[in-house]
Amino acid sequence: MRAESIVCGYGAADEILKGAELSVAAGEMVAIIGPNGAGKSTLLKAVAGLLRLKSGAILLDGVPIDHLSPGDRARRGIAFVPQEANVFPSMTVRENLEMGGLIERAGTRPRIDALFARFPVLAAKRRSAARTLSGGQRQVLAMAMALMVAPRLLLLDEPSAGLSPAAAEVLFDTIVDIHRAGTSVVMVEQNAREALMIADRGVVLVDGRTVRAGPARAMAEDPEVRRLFLGG
Repeated sequence: MRAESIVCGYGAADEILKGAELSVAAGEMVAIIGPNGAGKSTLLKAVAGLLRLKSGAILLDGVPIDHLSPGDRARRGIAFVPQEANVFPSMTVRENLEMGGLIERAGTRPRIDALFARFPVLAAKRRSAARTLSGGQRQVLAMAMALMVAPRLLLLDEPSAGLSPAAAEVLFDTIVDIHRAGTSVVMVEQNAREALMIADRGVVLVDGRTVRAGPARAMAEDPEVRRLFLGG
């Protein structure tokens, strides 16, 4: 997937992204870091089709997809997990997974069974309402809902937000497992240091523009990046 020279925002006169660039190779995990208000979450929403571009292009396998609806992009293999409101609180865990599979209803049951085998914590809570889950469990459920469509590219917006350090560690392990199974991942994450340590490549976004990109580990060890974005 490539996002080229993306300009967009939340209103006609609003430009949050001012030429942002993003590329993700097959099987790659990319961490997007930057200051608050840089446009990191906005870039994910643009790729997912939730925002209309003013200019620029989004390509999948070299083919433009910026004219496609979010549903059609999901059918092409792009799944987005928002930071908030990412599960149906009053529905059971199983019902949430069924909702995640609505765009491709054929074979729903075996896909759910496979996810229960993959995530035992969800299997144990299959009949429980999503609102009864812990914060970390809800995030795992949200990602599992996205996996119901067998995405090629998983977009994660601040997955560890509001979690305890222990719960965040478990969640990051889950993200690594998803990536190792072959799904490309783009992650916007408040814990920039942890995100860079598990990612293949890092991208720095500042004021709506991509100002840097490179190997994630090297970026995590770079003195300037550490001073500006990682707390020293």
